[in-house]
Amino acid sequence: MSSFQFMMRLIGYRKGWYIANALMWTIIYLMPIFPGLIMKMFFDSLELSGAAAIGTGTIIALLLGAAMARSASIWIGFITDVNFRFRMGMLLRRNLLEHVLKEPGAKAIPCSPGEAISHFRDDVDQSEEAVSWSVDVFGMTCFAVVSCFILVRIDAQMTMLVFLPLVLIVIAAQLATTRLQRYRSASREATSQVTGAISDMFGNVQAIQVAGAEKRVVDRFRALNDTRRKTMLKDKLMTEGLDSIFSNTVNLGTGLILLLAGTKMRGGEFAVGDFALFVYYLTFVTQFIANFGKFLTYFKQMGVAISRLTWILQGAPAKLLTAFKSLHLRKDNSAADPHSESLSSSEKLQMLSAQGLTYRYPETGRGIEGIDFQLKRGSFTVVTGPIGSGKTTLVRALLGLLPKDAGTVCWNGKPVEDAGSFFVPPRSAYTAQVPRLYSDTLKENILLGQAEQGDQLQRAIHTAVMTEDLAGLPLGLGTVIGPRGVKLSGGQAQRTAAARMLVREAELYVFDDLSSALDVETEQKLWARLFQERGDATCLVISHRKAALAQADHILMMKDGQVEAEGKLEDLLASSESFRRLWQGDENH
Repeated sequence: MSSFQFMMRLIGYRKGWYIANALMWTIIYLMPIFPGLIMKMFFDSLELSGAAAIGTGTIIALLLGAAMARSASIWIGFITDVNFRFRMGMLLRRNLLEHVLKEPGAKAIPCSPGEAISHFRDDVDQSEEAVSWSVDVFGMTCFAVVSCFILVRIDAQMTMLVFLPLVLIVIAAQLATTRLQRYRSASREATSQVTGAISDMFGNVQAIQVAGAEKRVVDRFRALNDTRRKTMLKDKLMTEGLDSIFSNTVNLGTGLILLLAGTKMRGGEFAVGDFALFVYYLTFVTQFIANFGKFLTYFKQMGVAISRLTWILQGAPAKLLTAFKSLHLRKDNSAADPHSESLSSSEKLQMLSAQGLTYRYPETGRGIEGIDFQLKRGSFTVVTGPIGSGKTTLVRALLGLLPKDAGTVCWNGKPVEDAGSFFVPPRSAYTAQVPRLYSDTLKENILLGQAEQGDQLQRAIHTAVMTEDLAGLPLGLGTVIGPRGVKLSGGQAQRTAAARMLVREAELYVFDDLSSALDVETEQKLWARLFQERGDATCLVISHRKAALAQADHILMMKDGQVEAEGKLEDLLASSESFRRLWQGDENH
């Protein structure tokens, strides 16, 4: 998608706001036409009759009225501009975020979170700036056309000297395009690396300290900042250099006009009123020329922003960025939260099946292939096997967190088209192998913005065997658990993740090695309470622990990305040598 097409798509999102914004700023830029004509009339009347036809008080009142009207228009113009810019920027961020969230969890973004933030912030802002300046260029062009028509009728030669700098500016901007884009791209990339490094440092503080790597990390951060400083300096110098060309070209034109006007006035070819009009319009014409040059700069820089935003899409079409979607700015326009809706009886899980489920990691070629299984309502199915056998890959491909290469997943016999958006509460809830906790209160980490309803939260805490832990925390559920839950033990972090899942009342619960940090007694309590309080709960569990395997109605024994054996516990102990070794703890898992 070209920069022009991208800009037109953004303009088309809210045409009404854009037209209103363009109209207001066109009025604002056209308003100086009238004070200039008033001043010309005043000075012409002085020269011709010796006494002003328009009194001083009248001209002051007219000029004040024009100034107040322009100020009011600017105030309204800022309202239309902010409203349009806000919607335009939010649309880009909304569509980009929607795409990221729909991507498989393990491949959502092709960079670090810190770099992604730079794209969401800087590149969207750059796009906003370019489109917003198109309004100013349109309004100032209208002023230039009207003022040019008036000035040409007075003196064509003088008018040509006023607009000649515009031609020079366009040429300068076009010549600088390639280098400006290269500097801007390098500047953005260096900023992303610094932001990414900050994110990595905050996320791995303990690892850095344990390894004694503080100096190496600081040295690397200093080198990244130095690179950023150099690239931003080049970018800034190039931008300021263009601005300098614009301003000095205008000043050159101003000097030529003054010299030529003086010569013509001495020869009687130029009236005082004409000179006053040229000088008055000159300020606004020079502003137009400089701002037109700035717009060209922003427009070229937007090309860099588009390429960076498109890179985040990882091959998806660029038109996704400008797809017209509702921003839900009003309560009556907000969509209901699908996670809070209850399922009809026909939608509730009776049977979940997978046929030929396949996914291989592009980098290594490893993964899963041809997996078949069925989960009946109320069943407890355990996926087990040694490390690297494909257990986690299996549940991620099932839930749409990885894009399956082949196979079909069916819910009650109906194929699931978009697993990533389908397998969410109230259909399913998932706890990853590594709990994702945030520096917030324990309560907020469990609810994650969900409204607390009845005793739902307390039931989830009880089922996750966390009641006694709460008594040991200084503020109970109000305790801030720190980044990544560092104030909790490994078992407490896993049970917090379990409570987060259980508070959502789903049809299917998927546990990825949840009990690995729990002692045997706590794990047994968790499974017992789960079935006691949620008798018809359907569970898919990744585990090698005996407490989970003993609860299983059905076990899938994975090896090298395939199901090597399956059945009940006693059947596998009798028929599978690999499972017996795993059960006895002789095989590395």
